Amino acid sequence: MNLTASDTYYVGVNDRDVDLFEGIYKVPDGVSYNSYVIVDDKIAVMDAVDEHFGDEWIANVRAVLGDRQPDYIVIQHMEPDHSANALRFAEEFPSVRVVGNAKTFVMLAEYFGTDFADRRVVVGDGAVLSLGRHELRFIFAPMVHWPEVMVTYDTFTRTVFSADGFGRFGALDVDLPWDDEARRYYIGIVGKYGKQVDAALKKLSTLDIARICPLHGPVLEGDLSHYLGLYKKWANYEYETEGVLIVYASVYGHTKKAAETLAAELVAAGCKNVLLRDLARDDRSACVADAFRYSALVIAGITYNANLFPAVREFIENLTERNYQKRTVAFIENGTWAPVAAKLMRDKFEKSNLKFAQTSVTVRSALNDESRAQIKELAKELTNV
Repeated sequence: MNLTASDTYYVGVNDRDVDLFEGIYKVPDGVSYNSYVIVDDKIAVMDAVDEHFGDEWIANVRAVLGDRQPDYIVIQHMEPDHSANALRFAEEFPSVRVVGNAKTFVMLAEYFGTDFADRRVVVGDGAVLSLGRHELRFIFAPMVHWPEVMVTYDTFTRTVFSADGFGRFGALDVDLPWDDEARRYYIGIVGKYGKQVDAALKKLSTLDIARICPLHGPVLEGDLSHYLGLYKKWANYEYETEGVLIVYASVYGHTKKAAETLAAELVAAGCKNVLLRDLARDDRSACVADAFRYSALVIAGITYNANLFPAVREFIENLTERNYQKRTVAFIENGTWAPVAAKLMRDKFEKSNLKFAQTSVTVRSALNDESRAQIKELAKELTNV
């Protein structure tokens, strides 16, 4: 597939067999492993693909090149879904030179037992590699989300090859909304490193960019302000939607009922955006991504073995691990004889930059007039009524 960028071709693959990305994220619509070829006086292949797709990928490259041989393979990110075929590629094309930074070659040696000392091209931050009309400028983006990561700017086509940045779950033969699957991908995988992402965005802001070619998901072209704007929000932990996410885990249905009651009260109080999620049944990564999307979060959980219900505990840990902040958080607890869930939930957020609602709801076994009144008061507080 020829991109709108001159002499630039897509040679990636779709993975419709994978069920868990990185062994944890459900991907019912698969994922793509993207690779690109720039054909000029010299030829550069931008990144490899997952180990299981080596035959298809090399066939795609050969279909573009015909009788020509690649001069360079640029490795922007060493995670195996992008670098696993690097050694095989070097063996298939004995004259190809391997381009990366110093940390790239340390990791290549760890993975493959060689650092390609006889044909490596070690680049620094800001270095330029000329292919002819196309000049590749390398921009380091450490910890987005590995330390060796760099992105590449083609000055001729004004194209950013963005490594894992701007990636999205879902194979390219599936039509999916970009925002939701890109948010789930970003928050889950990159979300911890907002400071580093923001630093990379500041570097990119100095460039005239026509398109973004990520290592997962579709090529982004046209008006890029939407994608760049979302990344700026995500990197700075700002919410997208003024509204309330309510998550719950319920054993016998009473905590679920409390969560549903709050949702109804919020709508009645004028809140236009209310989302209800079941932590035990809904996709956990989607719940985490939604928490970052909304301006307020309510967690409804039970006291379980004098501790938190596992789904609630893991949800909060997923948030704090990703630096969840700049939100309003409230709690609904349920316990028959010794409810302590609200305190335990709040304690888990003790190092987070959050505003806690003054109203806390305690349900003893099942809703009664007192706990319903607390829910009504919480709804008023969250909607500033």
